[in-house]
Amino acid sequence: MEQQIPSWCEKIPKVEIHLHLEGAIPLPTLWQLVQKYGGDPEIPTMEALTEKFVFKDFAHFIEVWNWKNNFIREYEDFTLLAEAVARDLVRQNIRYVEAFCSPGDFARHNLTTQEIIYAIRKGLDRVPNIRVALIADLIRDTGPNIDKAMTTLHEVAEVRDQGVIGIGLGGSEQKYPAQLFKTVFATARQMWLHTTAHAGEAAGPESVWAALEVLKAERIGHGIRAIEDGKLMDILAELHTPLEVCPISNVRTGVVKSIAEHPIRKLYNRGIVVTLNTDDPMMFGNSLALEYASLINELDFSRTEIKQILLQTIRATWLENDEKEALVAEFVKDPAW
Repeated sequence: MEQQIPSWCEKIPKVEIHLHLEGAIPLPTLWQLVQKYGGDPEIPTMEALTEKFVFKDFAHFIEVWNWKNNFIREYEDFTLLAEAVARDLVRQNIRYVEAFCSPGDFARHNLTTQEIIYAIRKGLDRVPNIRVALIADLIRDTGPNIDKAMTTLHEVAEVRDQGVIGIGLGGSEQKYPAQLFKTVFATARQMWLHTTAHAGEAAGPESVWAALEVLKAERIGHGIRAIEDGKLMDILAELHTPLEVCPISNVRTGVVKSIAEHPIRKLYNRGIVVTLNTDDPMMFGNSLALEYASLINELDFSRTEIKQILLQTIRATWLENDEKEALVAEFVKDPAW
């Protein structure tokens, strides 16, 4: 997927609403963490680390995700990675982000949800010129033990003053359907937390239906398998439910074969609110600028359409309405716009 990125794609101001902090750690920072904990004999160099992030399929991606998280073991690691991610976002001229973090993944290291959130915020606060809100991923792969997801939800609610605005549900949707988490999402709504759920990525349109009807998610992470169900696409367009689309991620995990075959063009043309995101840029070797360039080069998106997607993304954020409009005004006045 090597290609020239037009300078316009690099220079325009950006916003992102589907980014996993643990999947966005710049490679030098991840290498630092790997070395801190004694390294891995199969990963002797930075080049080998880069090669680790080539995936056979979605299940392999999850396996490597878990491998990577074994090198995040202390609260100071979260502060380190959060600062590094934020600095990389500023470098890309990304102004606002709603980022997932997955505190439940780190119970294996005896780390608490609350202290993880504090440590992340400490790192983010070291970086000016960007605002990062947090979404706690309750993680499907905890399995049918919904008590764990409910516990994480209540722990997250205790630190919502650290910029936690909502919950998400990532992981293996094909193994752990949305129905398992119905009560958890209902409780989150009672707490006035926003909700999003990964669906229609590794599983079909029935997963998106469940996210909408069972979880009542405000946004859908990925959602691209909706293309297989005309009625579902009509509903998504009618409800203006935003899809957090991550095209290069979908190619890297084998969900689609290529950008040229990605359904984002058909979803956009159908009037569905699509937003453009990177998902796990360290793991996929992508950036928002590359995402924009890929749509322009391979799916004939125009600059005007890319700007429309950017504005749709701002309006799909969970900012207050006046903050959204202020951000829109800031973007359209930017010299690069």
